Amino acid sequence: MDIEKYREYCLSLGETSESLPFGPDVLVFKVRNKIFALFSIEQFEYVNLKADPQNSEIWRQEYEQLVKPGYHMNKKHWNSVSTQIKDSLLLEWTYHSYSLVKGKSKKSNKDS
Repeated sequence: MDIEKYREYCLSLGETSESLPFGPDVLVFKVRNKIFALFSIEQFEYVNLKADPQNSEIWRQEYEQLVKPGYHMNKKHWNSVSTQIKDSLLLEWTYHSYSLVKGKSKKSNKDS
């Protein structure tokens, strides 16, 4: 997947913002001030996405070469997903991550 196409998709999701809180190379997408996706701008090879633990295990087994435990993240809840995976899966899993984070975020945080 192309980095700009992916960025546009993330920004198209409601209440989404982007920032560079970890330095100039790591682009972070948040919903209601909580992270749902992040990746290296310089090496757009993997995207860290949140997933429920059951899905994390299934996806890691099914797509062993393309889905790894989240790099520098809680391995139970985050996956590093290769951008070489089918675009449809990357977008579906991004939406899954977004939905998990949005569902657990308090509405009062949306303006913070």
